[in-house]
Amino acid sequence: MGKCKIGILSLGCPRNIVDSEGILGRLAFKGYRIVDMNKADIAIVNTCAFIEDAKAESIDAILDLIDLKRRGKLKKIIAYGCLTQRYKDKLAKALPEVDVFVGTVSLNHDSRRFSITPKHYTYLKIAEGCINNCSYCIIPKIKPGFVSLDMDSILDRIEGFDRDKVAEVNIVGQDITGYGMDLYKTEMLPKLLNNIIKRVKNIGWIRLLYLYPNRLSDELLELIKDCPQICKYIDLPLQHINDRILRLMHRHTRKKDILMLIEKIKKKIPHLAIRTSFILGFPSETDREFRELLEFIKDVKFQRLGAFIYSREEGTPAYNFGKQIMHKIKTERFNTLMLEQQKISQDFNKKLLGRVIDVLIDERQEGFYLGRSQYDAPEVDGLVYVHSKKELRPGDFVKVKITDSLEYDLVGEVYLNEHC
Repeated sequence: MGKCKIGILSLGCPRNIVDSEGILGRLAFKGYRIVDMNKADIAIVNTCAFIEDAKAESIDAILDLIDLKRRGKLKKIIAYGCLTQRYKDKLAKALPEVDVFVGTVSLNHDSRRFSITPKHYTYLKIAEGCINNCSYCIIPKIKPGFVSLDMDSILDRIEGFDRDKVAEVNIVGQDITGYGMDLYKTEMLPKLLNNIIKRVKNIGWIRLLYLYPNRLSDELLELIKDCPQICKYIDLPLQHINDRILRLMHRHTRKKDILMLIEKIKKKIPHLAIRTSFILGFPSETDREFRELLEFIKDVKFQRLGAFIYSREEGTPAYNFGKQIMHKIKTERFNTLMLEQQKISQDFNKKLLGRVIDVLIDERQEGFYLGRSQYDAPEVDGLVYVHSKKELRPGDFVKVKITDSLEYDLVGEVYLNEHC
């Protein structure tokens, strides 16, 4: 069995990537060979079931693997993760060609991992589950309870990343502002970050992904402002701005609190990008409430924004809410909002013209390099197209003078022929 070749397909969020790396790390330790999927004997698909589109993508991926198995390209298929946790019995009946269905497992305390991200950046999951219980979200049913990874384990991993000269560490969790509430009975993210900063010498950027508005403390904001390693980037999913919709969503916040928080963030850290997300077409959302959200976006001008059409998920409180919004209306609202955000993003990028910014190089293309500013998280935000006379490598930090701007991306040239 030690010579079996295993490939993995990791779907969904960066938290799933961390889980996939842990699975592969343990298998590699046992002697299995980790290979690309087209060379594998055994295929693992780490599924997602957060919304309807994610479920459809996971099913399609499993069906593709089943086709490979029928053609003799695979020996076994293992379906893992959120989809199987949620629908294991139904999937086993519908897809008998899948050999094993495995649900989600507890937070992985084993430090062994097999990296499936580029070598110069990684994701570090510090907590599993969520404590917010939003009415539209299935996560509490898939991953009941909230579990933090103990601080010593996190610091061991950080020290490993630092030894490996990883350029960027993205700290992830369903809600990392809740870190430590289970283990230490208080919010410990600021203390964790202070301990991390003391230990890192080679990590250039530390990015915080998903900060719940109610727990974005002054102490945490001061850390983001004062620590050069922490990206000036706040991932702050708000979901809506209308008070009635926020109550229905069980978001535990109000419009006036959100406005005060945003004002505080902008005052404390002027040169910062806020990324947020909104749900459109939540049950009973009126035209007036959508227009209120649209005006809010126009006023605040979020530098980064994602929007999702409401997905009615069985097992959530919102599933039984009355007055579901027609899909056509939800789509129209989505398109209207994203068109407005496109203009806002373009205006933000234009303000960077002529400025010199730090850019992390991600990959080389024909005739140029692809990189990101500290205002852009991997996979979800914009890119910087970098021209350089000097050869660069993924993981290099360079100073780039911005010469052109697109709707979501930037174009620039290396300003100094030396690394930052």
